[in-house]
Amino acid sequence: MVNTILSIALLIIGLSFLLVIVRFLIGKSVADRVVALDALTISTIGLIVLLAHFLDRKIYIDVSIVYAILSFIGVIIVAKYLEKSL
Repeated sequence: MVNTILSIALLIIGLSFLLVIVRFLIGKSVADRVVALDALTISTIGLIVLLAHFLDRKIYIDVSIVYAILSFIGVIIVAKYLEKSL
């Protein structure tokens, strides 16, 4: 039951990943692309966590936490740059 629900979640995250890639490629402004890049990293983190569950590798969860922290810092730096205050 749990694996079925997580498989459905994997499909939903995969679909959202593809839709966000489209938004990233056809974004009208730089801010749209930054938001799409942030959404891509969130989707990737979800995929890494699901992969950790399916492969029974707990180290992948640590990898996803580090990736989330680096992604957050990166988005903050890009936002500061776009505001011209960096």
